[in-house]
Amino acid sequence: MRSAGGPSGCRARGAARSRSGDFRFERSGASVNAPSAIAGAENAGAVTARSRSNLALSFLALPRPVREDMEILYAFCRIIDDIADETALPVEERRAALAEWGRALAGPLPDGAPALAGPLRAMAARRGIPEGLLREILTGVEMDLGQDRYETAEALAGYCYRVACCVGLASLRVFGCEGPAAECYAIALGHALQWTNILRDVASDLRERGRVYLPLEDLRRFGVAEEDLLTGGEAFTQLMEFEAARAEAHFSAAAAAKRELSRTDRARLSAAEFMGDAYRILLRRMRADRFRVFAQTYRLGSADKLALVARSVWRRVVP
Repeated sequence: MRSAGGPSGCRARGAARSRSGDFRFERSGASVNAPSAIAGAENAGAVTARSRSNLALSFLALPRPVREDMEILYAFCRIIDDIADETALPVEERRAALAEWGRALAGPLPDGAPALAGPLRAMAARRGIPEGLLREILTGVEMDLGQDRYETAEALAGYCYRVACCVGLASLRVFGCEGPAAECYAIALGHALQWTNILRDVASDLRERGRVYLPLEDLRRFGVAEEDLLTGGEAFTQLMEFEAARAEAHFSAAAAAKRELSRTDRARLSAAEFMGDAYRILLRRMRADRFRVFAQTYRLGSADKLALVARSVWRRVVP
């Protein structure tokens, strides 16, 4: 059996770019309703406040200018994600809504452009976020409309790079971090968070959206049928342990990259570290519980969140 670790975050980034030519936000919390999502009618603060997600909570310790710009980035990602996942709408209508966002990312803002497009572009210019990075995120979200299975871990890595790692790379610009080590950190952490998210939602993704994000080659290797993702079993548990090891390897790669950063940059990454800690808690609870993801949803409790917020504040003082 080959190693479950997979490629390092930086190598995974290069692989994704070769296929495309060139932090997905968690599904917990209230979603943006479809009409508002498509119109972009809500401002960034409202989207963040309604989401009740761990990522939104991680912004609390940030300085106000950084927090407000992260809310804009979050709102963009959350809105386009909700558009793609709004199964009550025909696929072509969702494609059209995402295409509208694509047109709004450059050039004169078209009539009827999403209300958030102007603030997003102003923030990206202010923080030096390349337009191409935002387009990568949009491309990743669009992939959900045309592909619901991935044959290999390498193919899945390209998707994860767009919907998670590119969010991390854009966030670096908002945080004021730069350099190869910071990029390796963002990419590795993005993969770690996305793999953990996939494991947590494996049953609900299949049940509610007909999607299987686990590599199909891995299902075959462990003798797991797709219906087993809804019921569990020994082979299912072994498969999930194998995939959890991938996530742990990416968490370790992120930690190694973080050690190469300056104290100043480590302090600026407090929100990213909040997410890393939160998802590692979820991953370890799933492992301890033998991955009963088909029977329950793993979430952080109030005590967990308070501890993470306190730790995030402390990290900005003592990185």
